[in-house]
Amino acid sequence: MTDVPKPRKGPLKVKNNGFLSIFPLGTGGAFSKKLYQNNYLLIKGDEHLLIDCGARTPQAFFELGFPITGVENFLITHSHADHVGGLEEVALMGRYMTKRRPSMVITPQYERILWTNSLKGGAAYNERRNNKLLAFDDFFVPIYPQPSTRLDRQGWSLQFRGFDLFMFRTMHIPDSTPSWKQSAYSIGLVVDNRFFFTGDTRFDPTLVDEVMGSFPIEVAFHDVQFFPGGVHASFDEISTLPGDFKKITYLMHYPDTYENQESKVLQAGFRGFVQQHSYYDFTKP
Repeated sequence: MTDVPKPRKGPLKVKNNGFLSIFPLGTGGAFSKKLYQNNYLLIKGDEHLLIDCGARTPQAFFELGFPITGVENFLITHSHADHVGGLEEVALMGRYMTKRRPSMVITPQYERILWTNSLKGGAAYNERRNNKLLAFDDFFVPIYPQPSTRLDRQGWSLQFRGFDLFMFRTMHIPDSTPSWKQSAYSIGLVVDNRFFFTGDTRFDPTLVDEVMGSFPIEVAFHDVQFFPGGVHASFDEISTLPGDFKKITYLMHYPDTYENQESKVLQAGFRGFVQQHSYYDFTKP
């Protein structure tokens, strides 16, 4: 088995020597007060990509000594506030302070959802351009991936600024839908064929089987909650996943009381919890 990246502490830097590195801005669930929110910065050489921008993400960057206006590229997985709540600040500061539009990797389907349901109310009405309200592309440069049939579910692929991205639909909300097909838009990622990021999802062993059978995954970050029901995969459910998968998997999107669960997580065969403000480096080719 390929060596699984281990967490490495260090100050936030958005450049490295050219290898893929994952830096968790936060690792907590939606209501965490200590762990920020489950948002991740991908870094490779001179490029970076922020996965999700929750309501507390600008504060997390500020406390790490890096302004949110310095983030040039975004990818959003879905529209809960712990994943999109910081985007209005990004949009308004970009248009009125830095005069710069960051790029956003986004499907046309989700661009409409994100703009209409989350961003339009706070961004569209600030001015008129050509006698029209402002639109999504007045604030962001949309980068559209291409549809892909690599998995047996809706997916998209894109080579973007040195990152090989594969995006796939997940089964997150509502809580009673039988598959991703009936679920609201929510996605996970495979990055550089090596890193499996489930995003927010309920228990979906078919997804794990599909990804692990299609990509040479070296490490996975999997969503977890420590109670049954709801819209996230429970610990009892994901503990039934294959042992080889658990050996390469860190758990994310967990509660502030996660330390009470650490021994149970390790005994179940997982790598442990994702550590915020640490680097997970893929230094080997």
